[in-house]
Amino acid sequence: MSIKSTIAAIAATPLLVSGAAFAGPYVNIEASGSYPDGAYTSGGIETVVGYEGTAGTEGGIGYYVSGGPVVTHTESTDEFGDVEFIGYLGGSYDKFYGELSAVTNEDDVDWGAKAGVKFTF
Repeated sequence: MSIKSTIAAIAATPLLVSGAAFAGPYVNIEASGSYPDGAYTSGGIETVVGYEGTAGTEGGIGYYVSGGPVVTHTESTDEFGDVEFIGYLGGSYDKFYGELSAVTNEDDVDWGAKAGVKFTF
């Protein structure tokens, strides 16, 4: 076993043996696209650094906050846009969750929000 494999196995061990969710810092890289009527029109790539955790005891309110650069692409001009900043603030309790997001857009800030209920079987 190589030294890299050994380090990776040791690092993953607490995640394999613990039943609790991991809380702490994370990096999330996400690509998205828009395909109205089946044809690509635009997309984006975002790379955010964040922190997630649970307030109080197990089963308490879960939360996360993250932010980082985002770049968009438009098919009509076949160009990438300026690098902007995106940020998220979210929370959950039991089956319910919500998220607020904001992304810079030249001189403006575009806001977004979502809320929902998640049923597991």
